[in-house]
Amino acid sequence: MKTDTRNNWVTLMFVCKCRFNCLRKQSVMNTCQEAFREFEKFGFEFGPIGFGGNHTHFRVNIPKKYSILVAEIMLKSGSSERIFENHPNFRKRYPRGSFWSGYEHHESTGKKDMNEADDYIRSQQMHHNVKVINDVQKTIFSYAAEQDTAYS
Repeated sequence: MKTDTRNNWVTLMFVCKCRFNCLRKQSVMNTCQEAFREFEKFGFEFGPIGFGGNHTHFRVNIPKKYSILVAEIMLKSGSSERIFENHPNFRKRYPRGSFWSGYEHHESTGKKDMNEADDYIRSQQMHHNVKVINDVQKTIFSYAAEQDTAYS
């Protein structure tokens, strides 16, 4: 069995089309993260994912069989499809169905600068002074668990 032993960690940045501040609601950020993580079944590995209001930074280890261009297309199309599926009002803002702009930034991330890259990715909300709107509703189970710990 062949295994991929190389390090192909890349830090990517995707920008929303027209630089609309669409990545400020927690539910949209969660949907985007979940869509990216769906690609783990194809061998992708993800580091931290940070959101800066109108863009996202994340670190990803791209499998050997995919080029950066192909990986970018897969990640952008899969995440935008999932966002439009879970948040139908985005069709009003993006009637052509294109969520991400053509702009992207990528840079190789080696072992030496991985911690610096992770710190930068995690600090996106503070760096861009973005106030996250927590619109995620609590489930009955999470509410019950909070109540149990409050009375303990």
